[in-house]
Amino acid sequence: MPEASTPTVGLAVVHLFFRTAPLADRAGIVAALDAAAERGDQAVVVALLGHKADLGVMALSSDQWNLRRLQTDLVAAGLDLVDSYVSLTESSEYAEGIPEEMKQARLYPQLPPEGKPVFCFYPMSKRREVGANWFQLDFDRRKELMYEHGASGRKFRGRVLQVVTGSTGTDDFEWGVTLFCVNPDDVKDVVYTMRYDEASAVYGEFGPFYVGMVADPGTVLGELGID
Repeated sequence: MPEASTPTVGLAVVHLFFRTAPLADRAGIVAALDAAAERGDQAVVVALLGHKADLGVMALSSDQWNLRRLQTDLVAAGLDLVDSYVSLTESSEYAEGIPEEMKQARLYPQLPPEGKPVFCFYPMSKRREVGANWFQLDFDRRKELMYEHGASGRKFRGRVLQVVTGSTGTDDFEWGVTLFCVNPDDVKDVVYTMRYDEASAVYGEFGPFYVGMVADPGTVLGELGID
């Protein structure tokens, strides 16, 4: 066994997006997810809507090798991996002073949350354009803008759980944003509302969106026709 690849703080995260294939093996997929659980890892299983992918798996682990093992096992079970995103849980630099309980919830989230079966994932970055370069703002101004952004998000407390993971240096954007919502329109409402904040309207850049429904693995595989 290789030496563990463990973050100094928090958890390693991977979002895997698959298309179903004729040789997809239900028993093999379930076995891969069960093995991840036995290792102490979390795996959220999603039935995705639209053409980009059919099945989504968000996995969190204290060891990146475990995420690699899960990915290997799911591909070996006949799923076609078409997209992915690699990140790490984090507590934002703008979150200094928040209660320790909130910091721990960001670093070590317990997923999926109960009563929020609607799933949305998208990556995002901050712009570096002339006249709109986030990284040329001083810290206090950035903190002010992020506080405004956070205030907009808190309006959706109870309807939306947002999990923001850091991906600077680990993938093509700087953050991965995962939303767990009560209803499908909660996704639209929270994203629409927060895009009016200056932190997004002037400085935000967004990647592709993946949307679907969270359920237990057996239910998701059945709905995808993997019997």
